[in-house]
Amino acid sequence: MRIGLFTDTYFPQINGVVSSICMLKENLEKLGHQVFVFTITDPTVTKDEPNIYRVPSLPFAKAWRLGMFYHPRLARTIKRLQLDVIHTHTEFSLGIFGRAMARELQIPLLHTYHTIFEDYTHYNVKFPALEPIAKSAVRKISANFCNAVDRVIVPTEKVKDLLLSYQVRQKISVIPTGIQLNKFSNAKGKSNAILKIRADLGIRQTDRVLLYVGRLAVEKNIGELIESLKSYLHQKQEMKFVLIGDGPAKGDLEEMTKSFGIQEQTFFVGEKPYAEIGDYYQLGDVFISASQSETQGLTYIEAMASGLPVVAKADRCLDGVLENNVNGFTFRDKHELQSALDWILSNDFEKERLSHGAIHSVEKFSDVYYAKKIEAIYQHVWNVHVINKKVS
Repeated sequence: MRIGLFTDTYFPQINGVVSSICMLKENLEKLGHQVFVFTITDPTVTKDEPNIYRVPSLPFAKAWRLGMFYHPRLARTIKRLQLDVIHTHTEFSLGIFGRAMARELQIPLLHTYHTIFEDYTHYNVKFPALEPIAKSAVRKISANFCNAVDRVIVPTEKVKDLLLSYQVRQKISVIPTGIQLNKFSNAKGKSNAILKIRADLGIRQTDRVLLYVGRLAVEKNIGELIESLKSYLHQKQEMKFVLIGDGPAKGDLEEMTKSFGIQEQTFFVGEKPYAEIGDYYQLGDVFISASQSETQGLTYIEAMASGLPVVAKADRCLDGVLENNVNGFTFRDKHELQSALDWILSNDFEKERLSHGAIHSVEKFSDVYYAKKIEAIYQHVWNVHVINKKVS
């Protein structure tokens, strides 16, 4: 098949949506399909890439960029490509462009709902009193977009139920996003690289590391983690909290650790290339998160694939991913968080058992399995489209 993926975020940007799309493209191509990506321009991209088409874009809302909703010259190119299906990954600029092209070409349109945008309205609303209106607006935008496609794909039942509450009537398929499992499991053999990273950061081999990987943003609830760890880190000087990532909340979080007197035990490492991220997971003894805004939480799966037990605040996105006392623990407050950390870190046998449980539990999240499930939906939607065309 000839497949068009439309997205507002793509490499060299680093986030879960980009990882998902890049992985899907690579594995669909391995399955014999031709895949074309339509995305926005990026100031750091200076040369053409095979089968990647970019529309002009402008900075919008912090680190995001907004692309053109329709590009006539690129539209002519798309028509020459003779696409069989279009798969959008955003409800905004490139998503609108992809929807328009699917209508013009009269081909099936599928959409993956990646982001719960009502959790992000605080970035664009200056007055808190207006935030309920903004949340209502993005719910309507999401519902209208999803109801205009032939099939909606979501990573978890949590997101499916959310879209149903938005009054989405189109059929929704739940397909957990996959990852390259060997990218993380193979990192265990890179002991010299891990030792160097620890040495560069000033983390001793006897130190225990609590690890967070992801954006440093309000919706990730990292402030709650720091608040909950304040007394814990004071009591256990060998304990270190390492955060891999960057984002708009970094400055405030750094100030918070200073005010609590735990800045010497907290390491803000910054954003790292995805090609190297497997090494950084190996710094950790336990992966921790208090985020409530995840649609799936790929970092949890990456951590488990790296052999890390996960301790995360209870959330429906963890259903079928995090199993208590199998590959980690959920928590509801700081006491449960600290108890879970003590249980794992005070007993090497328990830590090893949970590590094996983590590795085993993510086998169902392979990138190949994910691509094959998406391929099957493409084929089904295409077959229905052909039948309907003949009937009409």
